[in-house]
Amino acid sequence: MTTRAPIDLLPRPAKLSRRGFVGGLSAGILGAAATEANAETLADVPDRGPGADLSAHSERSRFAKLDRIPEATPGKRNVDPGDAINSKTPHQKLVGNITPTDLHYERSHSGVPDIDPAQHRLLIHGMVSKPLVFSVEDLKRMPSVTRVVFIECTGNGWENWKKADPDVTVQNTHGLVSTNEWTGVPLKFLIDLVARDKGSNWMLAEGGDGAGVDRSIPLTDEIVNEAFVAYGQNGEPLRPAHGFPMRLLMPGFEGNLNIKWLRRLKFGNAPWMTRWETARYTQLLADGKARQFQLRMETNSVITQPSGMMQIQPGYNRISGLAWSGHGKIAKVEISTDGAKSWKQAQLSLPVLSKAQVRFQMDWVWDGKPTRIVSRSTDEKGNVQPDRQSFIAAMGTNALFHYNAQQTWSIDEAGRVRNVLA
Repeated sequence: MTTRAPIDLLPRPAKLSRRGFVGGLSAGILGAAATEANAETLADVPDRGPGADLSAHSERSRFAKLDRIPEATPGKRNVDPGDAINSKTPHQKLVGNITPTDLHYERSHSGVPDIDPAQHRLLIHGMVSKPLVFSVEDLKRMPSVTRVVFIECTGNGWENWKKADPDVTVQNTHGLVSTNEWTGVPLKFLIDLVARDKGSNWMLAEGGDGAGVDRSIPLTDEIVNEAFVAYGQNGEPLRPAHGFPMRLLMPGFEGNLNIKWLRRLKFGNAPWMTRWETARYTQLLADGKARQFQLRMETNSVITQPSGMMQIQPGYNRISGLAWSGHGKIAKVEISTDGAKSWKQAQLSLPVLSKAQVRFQMDWVWDGKPTRIVSRSTDEKGNVQPDRQSFIAAMGTNALFHYNAQQTWSIDEAGRVRNVLA
């Protein structure tokens, strides 16, 4: 049995003595107390008493206010749900790596269908020897995989393509990415059942929603080995908003490829050029040309604490955020507290999983002077999250999707945190 060196959960800031760090930490954590604590009693704590009855399922505390926010287009926020096209995750209020199921971001093109799983079917056909139709119960009887992965809408980050609204939260800027645990049947197992032709190198995935969303997917070795048809989400059946009773899971790839309410997989030898990959989900580049099939989600990160519309105090602060990459595991996250002039490596919260969000954190003693904070991530394949200037130089400002430039938050002398472009 091997032992590992203990993890320093509170790494000491550079150029600060142990005594100074402990003193600063204590002052930062305890300084907000308005009255002296009584070490021997709980006199100020409400009396104990009988609690609420047991129930069929647990609710959040009435003191915990967690909600997604509906959005129509970039900059058009807090709209009527009937006018919204997505609903964003409140990352500034969450902890850990896993997104609560009811707070996983939502994106739909024609509302959420009400599907009876007993009547739903999955057809697999095309360039195969044995076309087959499966029910939900058929899938549940097959070998399954369970995996924690992120799903990210290609529009995540679109708030900052051309300008930065200072009065937005990280929920506004980065609320279209979430991480859940998913359970389902490996695509490779289904491919073997239908005996896919060797000449077939593309797959069409089609959903059962009113918009009939369908996407062409290249059958690379990575996709064949990692994709699966999911029926479980965080230990329970998929929620209707996330594809009940079954959806395609494509770890590391565009959110819209993870077809919800999946009803058909068709194999062929060329992309189908559906409207979702011609009129939609293409990138208009600086030279006027459009890029198709930019399918992988790139290396990304964002500081969630402190972040937009928050206010901090001088002294000890803990910086925390999330990092992710469609290429694999996050190798490191660096944080700058001086506007990208210098960088320090943050601590990653274990476990660090491939194609899943991981939380990072770092201690920081703020001197009360105006500054800017920003994170950058590097994945296991060496991909580094670009700064905004480099990103715009490569992509231009005509596009709308796949924005993964570093997110900068400014902090003024009053401790107010705002969104800015670096």
